This record gives sequence, structure tokens and C-alpha cells, in this order.
Amino acid sequence: MWAGRSLIGIAVLHIAYFLPVTRPSWSDWISGDLSRHGDNPSDAQSMADFWALPGSFVVPLIALGVMVTKSAREDREVPRTVGVSLGLWSAVNCALLFPSGFILGLIPTGLLVAARRARR
Repeated sequence: MWAGRSLIGIAVLHIAYFLPVTRPSWSDWISGDLSRHGDNPSDAQSMADFWALPGSFVVPLIALGVMVTKSAREDREVPRTVGVSLGLWSAVNCALLFPSGFILGLIPTGLLVAARRARR
């Protein structure tokens, strides 16, 4: 249960951090400038901001958190591949970009591994 909740919490923290940071780019996104981006440095910033918030992992992370939480409520085991892939993704991204929030992904990974061991 806590693995799912922590996934949702990480996504919410990501949104809370990047909402004010990306605000200057919102008008570019709404006007359609993303699909017409060129070599202008402000276009690059708008594109980076897009990938930091609406194009980021937060929506799938929330969906995964909801799925894990629902599985726990229904006393169903989450497939091992969920914990393994989440752990690998977090570890690789943490190695590529440290310090960053990717290290937080190891928390739900650990909880998922511990839950599988406890069920055995």
C-alpha cells in the first residue's frame, strides 16, 4: 500500500516543484509553439520545460501508484517486473543525473521488494 502511496507522493512533489518553474513557458505550449520550435534559445527552454512537467513521467507514475495501491487493497500481488523495472529506471537515472529526485524512486522499489518477500 505504501509503495503506491509513495509513487503518488513523488509525482505530486514533482508537479509542485515544476509548476512555478515552468510557468513562463505555459503560453508557448498553449499557443502551439512546441510543434513549431526552431533554433531560438527560448524555444529550447520551452521544450525543456514541457518535458519537465506535462511531458514527464508524472501521469504514468500516478497511474502506477493507483494500480499498486488498488492491488494492495484487493490483496493482490504486484508483478515482480514492476518493482524491478522501477528500481532499474530509478537507479540508472539517478546515476545519470545526481543529485535529483530519481533517488526517491528507490523507496517504492524497496517497499515492493519487501512486500513480495513478506508474502512468501
